[in-house]
Amino acid sequence: MDIVSIITPSYNSEKYLKDCIVSVLNQTLSCWEMLIVDDASSDNSRKVIESYLKKDKRIKAFFLEKNIGPAMARNYAINKASGRYIAFLDSDDLWLPHKLKVQLDFMKLNNYSFVFSSYQVVSENNSNVINEIFVPNKISYKQYLKNTIIGCLTVVIDKKIFKDVQMPDLRSSHDMALWLDLLREGGFAFGIKQPLAQYRLVKSSNTNNKFKAIYDVWRVYRSYEGFSFFYSLYNFVFYLFNAINKRY
Repeated sequence: MDIVSIITPSYNSEKYLKDCIVSVLNQTLSCWEMLIVDDASSDNSRKVIESYLKKDKRIKAFFLEKNIGPAMARNYAINKASGRYIAFLDSDDLWLPHKLKVQLDFMKLNNYSFVFSSYQVVSENNSNVINEIFVPNKISYKQYLKNTIIGCLTVVIDKKIFKDVQMPDLRSSHDMALWLDLLREGGFAFGIKQPLAQYRLVKSSNTNNKFKAIYDVWRVYRSYEGFSFFYSLYNFVFYLFNAINKRY
């Protein structure tokens, strides 16, 4: 049975880690490993993580002495991963119990190598669903430039096809840059309409700062992709429209 390697960077996440880990333990698919990289946390995250290391050998942890940021923390875990499939779950997010089973069945049935799904946006204390983000059946490189609909917490990638899965060294929007890297050769990412994960709306998170998130997308167009000002602006207008439409 092919293993799914779950990549979880963590920084000062003691408040949310238990829910995150339990959502993985509750998966109906059992062939997974969870690689948690604690990025030099200053809170009690380590104690929370270590308590689960004793409960399930599929959970593996790496405690960094120096903070390297979420992109490099993810890459650290990816380089330690042994599974055929790579999935991403941040320490403040959650999966619904059938998430991995639905996605792997979908991938194997259709011979897909890059899939994602719809997801729910939940309040910080996970007491209510604020919004549901529904994804298209598939998305190409050019379509994704205009609509950054792929939620990192929903992605599964087949490393047998994509052998070099590495997050670009950007402080934020590194997941967007990676999806563009994977799609650039002309393939598609395939979406599942069913919500399979829950994105927690944490006030202190980078993406909760809307202006910063908007600027980071612009920077990916201009600096990472190397687009001209006008082609960047063309994609950016569509991005803003879709971002607003996605939230309301």
